[in-house]
Amino acid sequence: MAIEFKHVEGKDKGNLKLFALSTCIWCGKTKKLLSEIGVGYDYVDVDLLDYEDQQTAVGEVRKYNPGGGFPTLIIDDKDCIVGFDEEKIRERFE
Repeated sequence: MAIEFKHVEGKDKGNLKLFALSTCIWCGKTKKLLSEIGVGYDYVDVDLLDYEDQQTAVGEVRKYNPGGGFPTLIIDDKDCIVGFDEEKIRERFE
């Protein structure tokens, strides 16, 4: 089964996929910052997926972030920002 992302409307700044955890404060801060900036993005809370989809999501995260930490923001399937890095996010999208 494919991972279902939720979409947040905003300015199109590329294909943004945020892999997060529902209980992670830094993931919540990243979502809030992206919304505050007004950027459109897709996200998934990996911990709320079933086991098989969790494994798929973690595999996807590790392609860009070998440490596998959260949040991981994948940009246009080639770049990523790992963790809550307000400076990098603002610099890239504002």
